[in-house]
Amino acid sequence: MAIQEPVHPGAILREDVLPDLELTVSETATRLGVSRVSLSRVLHEHAAVSPALAVRLEEAGVGTARTWLALQAAFDLAHERSGGSPQVRRLDAA
Repeated sequence: MAIQEPVHPGAILREDVLPDLELTVSETATRLGVSRVSLSRVLHEHAAVSPALAVRLEEAGVGTARTWLALQAAFDLAHERSGGSPQVRRLDAA
């Protein structure tokens, strides 16, 4: 059984949150106090959910900042690990 990769939090916003709230990208950006372009980059998975955006989402009543950042961290870690193991040496071994 294959392990499913975490979903980018922008996809969750794009596919679940905005349609449920019946909001456009422009209206959402205005309400969050961010540019349409910066929000669009997150929604299309070209940029990460930043701590600033996570706080704005929480203040707007869409989950908690901690949850948005955890989703982003899970996505980032999975993406990093998908490239294979980096060449490192253990720090606790001589």
